Parts: sequence; structure tokens; C-alpha cells
Amino acid sequence: MTGSQTSPAVRSGRPRVPAVPDGIVAVVKHECETCVSVTPVLAQLRRAGVPLTVYTQDDPGFPRELPDVVDDTELRVSWALDLLTVPTILRFDGGVEIARTEGWHRPRWEELTGVAGLGPDLPELRPGCGSRTADPAMADELATRFGSGRLRARRVSLGSSEDEAEAAFERGWTDGLPVVPPTEARVLRMLEGTTRAPEEVVATVPPDLVECTVEKAAINAVLAGCRPEYLPLVLAAVEAMCTDEFNGHGLVATTYFSGPVVIVNGPVRQAIGMNSAGNVLGQGNRANATIGRALQLIVRNVGGGVPGGVDRATLGNPGKYTFCFAEDEEGSPWESLAVERGMAPESSTVTLYAGEGPRGVVDQLSRTPESLARSFAGSLRTVGHHKLALGLDAMLVVSPEHARVFGEAAWTKARLRDELLELLTVPGAELVRGAGGCDEGLPQGLEEAAIPKFRPDGLWFVHAGGRAGLFSSIIGSWINGPGGSQPVTREVGT
Repeated sequence: MTGSQTSPAVRSGRPRVPAVPDGIVAVVKHECETCVSVTPVLAQLRRAGVPLTVYTQDDPGFPRELPDVVDDTELRVSWALDLLTVPTILRFDGGVEIARTEGWHRPRWEELTGVAGLGPDLPELRPGCGSRTADPAMADELATRFGSGRLRARRVSLGSSEDEAEAAFERGWTDGLPVVPPTEARVLRMLEGTTRAPEEVVATVPPDLVECTVEKAAINAVLAGCRPEYLPLVLAAVEAMCTDEFNGHGLVATTYFSGPVVIVNGPVRQAIGMNSAGNVLGQGNRANATIGRALQLIVRNVGGGVPGGVDRATLGNPGKYTFCFAEDEEGSPWESLAVERGMAPESSTVTLYAGEGPRGVVDQLSRTPESLARSFAGSLRTVGHHKLALGLDAMLVVSPEHARVFGEAAWTKARLRDELLELLTVPGAELVRGAGGCDEGLPQGLEEAAIPKFRPDGLWFVHAGGRAGLFSSIIGSWINGPGGSQPVTREVGT
């Protein structure tokens, strides 16, 4: 298995194509009827003086009309060229591929080679066959055979009688649940999800301030059970986590309940099948579950944020396994969280928020925004403690049935926020220490002041959830301000 420590300097993408001559390169296999049918065309190109190199995938003697065919039965060149179909012809200039075409298509072959009148006895178009490199049964074998040189993580060899799942537990790689063994093939497959180089440093991860490369992130994404297409979101979340603004170090080390919450906006939600509807904060969706888990495993395995060590949470919350969900933008009466935070509507983003576990807000009777806002305000007052103010922020996950009440009344997010801030501004006499017989509270001397519960930019709204049920949810924050955490939004790259 591949461990979580890496060292530098490998290139992104597939390994560099082994040296091929400039000119036309053709890749064929004997068992492909189209390849057999274009053999006279290849001979015709050679007679026309075209610099032609032919690689064969399965029979070193094919095609027999061309005695200098290059044996690629090991598939090194074919794999590096990332072929899906044979025959494929390519043009190289200065060692760089500048054009390719798949199958037999006379106009394209003539354009690419510069030779007219090719294959007069052939139909104009004939589809090719699958490249041997595209055989699913060979994908992992080829990736490991030719791509493992891209990886710099230390290898961990297991004994023949050693259980992979138990080995991960014993080495401290898990969050307490079983993980997917990060074999070379799986890590290489994960890296196909991004164009970024494996050795590229994504961020310096707290609390141990260790550099996290794309490869390290990919290893932990494998452990978490991610698909390759999730990796760009994991990378964006790591970048957001490691900003001074988000203050991941403080969040990991706090004794409070909170951990990173990942909210996803934009087209990527649907592209990777994220859940923004029923049970949106619960189990059952692979992308929701594994993206957040990968981030937490990176904090643990790369940054050293291990519970009982730097992670000193008194109680924590189940969201510290994983807390990631998508916003329901299509059904929302409001602009999305990402747009509210200045991102373009068409962009795909992740927003990191330092949140505790969700708490429910039940109001099945309010049919006016004024009444429902009062329900929200009453519940929001208890974030942290009903006598504490201004130190914590809150995010409201507003369900479709509750959002409809505001939408039908044309209440914007700004209108709702203003209403809640007003409702949550109370006399200091109710909040100071000792008031109401409770010693917790704000310092004495504020009795005459009107104290708002939240900062003007301390309330956020996300539309998500099932379309049955007049329930919403509050996610309280960790401490805000210079010593605490601010939400951070990052665009998802490729």
C-alpha cells in the first residue's frame, strides 16, 4: 500500500511518451478488422515518402507489408499516448503531438498526413476497435506498471496474512471507521481526476504545518472512498481550510464542538451527483460523505490533527467524521451562498465554515414570514448559550417548505437577516452574568446597552433539504473574529 508521506518532483498527467520520431505515428492491432483494412493505406503513405512509424499492440509481425513495425505489445507507448481506439494516427512535431484522428476516415487521414487519394478501395468511414489499453481488466495493471514512477509516497508492504483494514487501523490512518487501502493503482486512478501535478503543494496543513501535495490529498481521498471526480473539490477544501482567515489550526485545537463544514455550489453538484435534497445533512450519498471525510483524514494524516493529541475537543460532534453537503440552488427563492459571497453563478465552489453539529428548528404552523422569522430568532438565541452574544456566528439551512414562506412574501436574504438581527437584539440586563439566576453571560456594566446576538455578517443562509417537512436547521459556528474563524469560499479547479 501507499502511505501518506511523499517526496517531490514528478510531472502531472501520464508519463512522458517514450521518444517517437517526428512525423506520422500509427498505432494498430492485428485483431482489429479496421486496422487490417488500412494496412494498404499505411503502405501507400510510406511509398509517398511520409515519415511514418507504426506501433503494433498485439502482433509484432503485423502489418507484414511494413517490415519495420515497432513492437508495442507491452503497451508502454499506447498507454502513454492515452489511446482509446485503434487505428489511431498522430502527427508529432518537435516531440509534441499536434494532431490525431481515430478509426478510418479518409478526409481526416488525408488532412493529417497531407497525402490525397488515400485508400481508394475503402469506404470513406469505418470505425475502429478498442485499444488494448482501454480494456477495463488491464487499466489498473497498466497504471501501476507505467505510472507508479509518478508517485513519491513511501510504500508500505503488508504480510501475506495481514488484514488490510486492520493494518490501516494499527497504523493510525483511520478516523475510527474502515478505509479503502490506498494501493498504487487506486492512487493513480484518483490522480486522473485532476490536471494538477502530483508533486504540487496544495497547502500547508495544520496543526503540524506539513505540506500537502496533490498526491497526499489523493491518497487520503482514496482512504475516504472518493471517486476521482471528487478530487478537485477535496483540493479546494484543503486550500480553504489552510487559510489564515479560516484558521484551521485553531479549529483543530479548540476544545469546542466545531469542525470544518463543506458547502458545495455550482454545476459540479449535479455533475458528481451530490445530494441537496432529502436527508441532505445525513448519510447515504457517496460524494457528500467522502469529500468531507477526505478533508478530515488529511487534517489527521498529513497535518497531525489527532483526537487526544492536538485535537482537544471536549465533546466534538459526529460531523467531525464528515460534514459536506450541496445547496439546492434550483429550488431556492434566493441567490446561492456562493453568489452571496461574490462568486459567479456559473462557477463551482466550496465554502468552508467552522460549524458544530446541526440543531433542528420546528415550525409547522407559521404561514407568514414575520411569524417564521420569530421562530428562527427564538432558536438562534440559544447558539452557544442564550446569554452569550457576538462571539459566535450561525448558518441556517432553510428547507424548501420554510423557504417558500419567505419566497411567496418576496423576502430576500437581506430582509430576513435584518429582521433576525433586530429580533435578536435584546437589553443587556437580560444577558449579564447573574441575570435570571444564571452566572453565565456577558460582563457586568452592559445592563443599559442593546446587545445584538450576531454580527451583521454573522448570519448565513443555505437552501437545502427535502420538500416534505416544515423543519430547518441551525449550524452554530466556532468563535468568530481575529482569533476565530471566518467562512472561506474557493472555486473548484480542474
